[in-house]
Amino acid sequence: MFDLSGMTALVTGASGGIGSAIAKALAAQGARLAVSGSNADKLDAFRDELGGDHVAIACNLSDGAAVDGLVPQAVAALGKLDILVNNAGVTRDNLAMRMKDDEWDQVIRVNLEAAFRLCRAAAKPMMKARFGRIVSITSVVGQTGNPGQANYAASKAGLVGMSKAMAAELASRGITVNCVAPGFIASAMTEVLPDAQKTALLTRIPAGALGTGDDVAAAVAYLASREAGYVTGQTIHVNGGMAMI
Repeated sequence: MFDLSGMTALVTGASGGIGSAIAKALAAQGARLAVSGSNADKLDAFRDELGGDHVAIACNLSDGAAVDGLVPQAVAALGKLDILVNNAGVTRDNLAMRMKDDEWDQVIRVNLEAAFRLCRAAAKPMMKARFGRIVSITSVVGQTGNPGQANYAASKAGLVGMSKAMAAELASRGITVNCVAPGFIASAMTEVLPDAQKTALLTRIPAGALGTGDDVAAAVAYLASREAGYVTGQTIHVNGGMAMI
């Protein structure tokens, strides 16, 4: 099950923690990838680590023109595009009363606007093929909110609403549009937290542990598969029970 052999995928933010896990999972299932990120050197190193016949395409997601060119570049390199994974995201945390316009704009531009532009572009070749899988990585805070992250929470909630609308528009063409919402995932940032803070964090998670990038990647691999063809407009929450939505 979930064999992606013969399928192609574009993954944004692919050299980051969750992004690299997603890319590795899709490649392990047989997909050929176009991995994208803003750091060309880091991206090339990750592509080399993946091995195989994958391609790396650097892209600044805050640049609308660059974003609009990413899907055509991926199609040219891969020959077609079956799967789009919108994983890249940024944070510019601040209390709402202190949040600068630029802090709001940057997060919405990268997390939401770029994802929309990529979905819009990917839908064209997918509609012609009458097959496609679009998966966007949201966050538990898109449902619960989080102090100091009005911009980030808004961008992630926006991805869910956008995905539902596009799912309704594209279902008749064999294209599914879904989201995966991670909770607290182990990262370099969580590793350096004081023990007391880690303990307090874990008390909020019934599973008693932080998630991993592989946990998120497994959900993406399922939604990207042929077997998930009757699942669309949905959000899979990967949070260890922290928020049972």
